[in-house]
Amino acid sequence: MRKLFIWVPLVIFVAFAGLAIWALVAPPSRDIPSRLVGQQLPEFALDPQIAGRPGLSRADFRAGEARMINVFGSWCIPCRVENPQLVELARAGVPIDAVAVRDTPAQVQAFLAQYGDPFQRIGADPNGRFQVMLGSAGVPESFIVDGAGVIRYQHIGEIRPEQVPEIIEKWREASR
Repeated sequence: MRKLFIWVPLVIFVAFAGLAIWALVAPPSRDIPSRLVGQQLPEFALDPQIAGRPGLSRADFRAGEARMINVFGSWCIPCRVENPQLVELARAGVPIDAVAVRDTPAQVQAFLAQYGDPFQRIGADPNGRFQVMLGSAGVPESFIVDGAGVIRYQHIGEIRPEQVPEIIEKWREASR
């Protein structure tokens, strides 16, 4: 019986090492999906981020047209990587509105001048309150909202070129 107890520490060590290796090879997803997917957008009204451009409110999503909301920041490197895909989506007919998180009008204008402007409306979220209310955990994130104001799809992280067809399809599904 004592000979069996000699092997117990080795078995425990091997089990712990195996668990650690498994966790490193297959780490859990760090994406945090919004609980609002499948639900109505909350009531909100964001001031315009840039003078002369409209802000963004819940009423903009009651017009019967599916739209995309892109949560971004001019200070965000992945947002810069994503912007050409947003321009491509806008050219394909996807109406895109934006929420500029913790940003200034001058920085957003410089960002749009340098990387392109795919947005129809840009709402200001200077303290990130709307971002949290929307269930967005970071930037960039995009949401497809149907014509009745229901969030139908959430894309976490930057949109990559190979994902553009999927986003267009999600928008078309929300438009039906």
